[in-house]
Amino acid sequence: MNVLVVGGSGFVGTHLSEELVERGHDVTVLSRSPDGEGLPAAASTYAGDVTDYDSIEGAFEGKDAVVYLVALSPLFKPDGGDEMHDRVHRGGAENCLRAAEEHGVERFVHQSALGADADGPTHYLRAKGRAEELVRDSDREWVIFRPSIIFGEGGEFVEFTKKLKSWFAPGLPVYPLPGGGKQTRFQPVWVDEFVPMMADAVGPSPTSNRNSGSSDDAVEDDDHVGETYEIGGPDVLTLREVTELVYDSEGKSVSIVPLPMAMANVGLTVLGSVGFPMGKDQVRSLRLDNTTDRNDVDAFGVSESDLTTFRSYLGLGG
Repeated sequence: MNVLVVGGSGFVGTHLSEELVERGHDVTVLSRSPDGEGLPAAASTYAGDVTDYDSIEGAFEGKDAVVYLVALSPLFKPDGGDEMHDRVHRGGAENCLRAAEEHGVERFVHQSALGADADGPTHYLRAKGRAEELVRDSDREWVIFRPSIIFGEGGEFVEFTKKLKSWFAPGLPVYPLPGGGKQTRFQPVWVDEFVPMMADAVGPSPTSNRNSGSSDDAVEDDDHVGETYEIGGPDVLTLREVTELVYDSEGKSVSIVPLPMAMANVGLTVLGSVGFPMGKDQVRSLRLDNTTDRNDVDAFGVSESDLTTFRSYLGLGG
């Protein structure tokens, strides 16, 4: 199949492009500045901005499937303000759906987020929810993924926990976390086990590659069309537990102290107005769980218990 990976030069995109190439697909990566770094040599590139329809429309010609991965991080306030979430997540998806229809691209695989809701509590979740509505209302063969935090080589999750320390308590022996890091729960999934699921949803491939441990009879056809999958890892961890594991993996200790949520809200809102990378919307997100109501990994022939734990990924065993 000829597959267009929109946002394919990012963290998930580089891993997915490699997976798709290994399965025998012809892959084109669309991003604003694709330089080929981190991408498989066999992948083609196309420069375009999803917020500018005319710059991307030509990339859809002759494609059988599109995977939409473009996303702004929910952990940081985006350049241009929180309204950029709607411009990129909803507006970008709208432009790509329009281009897919124009060129007769049948399959549209969309990466959303857990908690996506057009009436959700943050700009990020509202934009993701509105994008989902557009995808479902389209006449494409759509598949939607709602992953929890994705970790792995090139990801921001591990580094985020370290950055929080440098922001909240630079040079101090303590680590103040909003709410003590106990109010936010994650269900982190390893990128090397997530992308094979997305590749299955793209459609049949000339070769079979199941890096995630998917069984040979895992569904890889139209049974995925019209489905929304919540995907998480084998463990549910609080932000505090994640932080402690990261520091343990480096042979360091950390003394976490609670920063009252009300104080964090006031402090980060003020700091956000002077260029600090977090703001009021990001504080709201720290009150929300990032876990699945149901873990749909079994739809891809994967057992949750066989997935890699965050602790194991960090080299801590177990």
